[in-house]
Amino acid sequence: MITDLIAFLEAYAVWLAVFSVISLLVASVLATWFVAQLPVDYFLPEHRHRLRDRDRVEHWAIRIFLFVVKNIVGVVLILAGFTMLFTPGQGLLTLLAGVLLTNFPGKYRLERMLARQPRVLAVLNWLRARRGQAPFKRPD
Repeated sequence: MITDLIAFLEAYAVWLAVFSVISLLVASVLATWFVAQLPVDYFLPEHRHRLRDRDRVEHWAIRIFLFVVKNIVGVVLILAGFTMLFTPGQGLLTLLAGVLLTNFPGKYRLERMLARQPRVLAVLNWLRARRGQAPFKRPD
């Protein structure tokens, strides 16, 4: 079984390396953009911010379609990130991107807990500064 995995990895090593570099670049750009879009007080309230009315899609079928697609992409990223933990690639970053895209109970509490960590908040504020945005207000 392990020899089969090694043979598979040898056969696709170049493709895995290319995918690894591309995923790093895409995740870096998207993470910076996404963090810059969040409001400064995103982590302060006890409940998640709602989309502004002008950003909401009006038709229910389109909303459901986008919700399903977003969660499918999130699950695919979680699976890819988990796989990249054992193969070349940006596993943790891809896992994080997948978790941020998916919807599950307690997700906002998890985000607030992570934002309370000084090092995590420092990295988030550094990403915001790169886009010229004000730093997040620290959750209590």
